[in-house]
Amino acid sequence: MHQLWIAIGASLALATGTAQAGETGDPAAPPSVTALSGCWAGTGEVMGKPVKTMLEGRSILLGAMFSVDTESTAKDDTADRYAAHLVFGGTMVLPGSRDDITGYWADSFGGAMTSTGTGTSKVGGFDITYAYADAQFVNHWEVQADHIHWRIVALEARKAEQPFADYTLTRVKCPPAK
Repeated sequence: MHQLWIAIGASLALATGTAQAGETGDPAAPPSVTALSGCWAGTGEVMGKPVKTMLEGRSILLGAMFSVDTESTAKDDTADRYAAHLVFGGTMVLPGSRDDITGYWADSFGGAMTSTGTGTSKVGGFDITYAYADAQFVNHWEVQADHIHWRIVALEARKAEQPFADYTLTRVKCPPAK
């Protein structure tokens, strides 16, 4: 019986050490990303179409990652809706590397239109690029106190940067949880 308790104790010690080792030093989402915390509302333009948009950002996974959910509706057609779920995290920056953000994009177009991205923090925001088969989409996020400017440009092979979306949002009170 005494050997059973020693085995249990050793197993618990190893499990605790393993769980802590996985968390020690793991990079949290950078402050440039967590500045998106809370709820935001605004207007914008997507491929020349005026839209109203809402955005909610929050820390997830014990602060190791950050989630942004956004929904937009075309101003001229309330049936024309779009939603995206973005996940951001910090990365272990290697000497000489500038990437410090990793991301994942999923949206209401479904699984075929998901993408991973990498980016960098900068003063007042961050940039992150998502690669798709036909183009790269560079997201420029600028956050100043209670205002967000989020601009997306498309980079197609051998072509100039093309505007894709541009949003201006202001901090609002979050709606009650559902």
